[in-house]
Amino acid sequence: MSIAKIIEISAESTDSFEDAIRQGIEAAAKTVRNIQGAWVKEQSVVVHAGNISKYRVDLKLTFVLD
Repeated sequence: MSIAKIIEISAESTDSFEDAIRQGIEAAAKTVRNIQGAWVKEQSVVVHAGNISKYRVDLKLTFVLD
């Protein structure tokens, strides 16, 4: 039997939503083992002078407990 836990993280990128997701998962994987999946809870952007300057995502990560 496996037990899973879900945590929520936020990440941002100056390039894209996809890059923010990738960076968030890679950063979390440095301290959280056994990440099995992720889902994007929310997306937002920061606008500066009429242009998107940052892409932000809130992610929920699922990992299996040892």
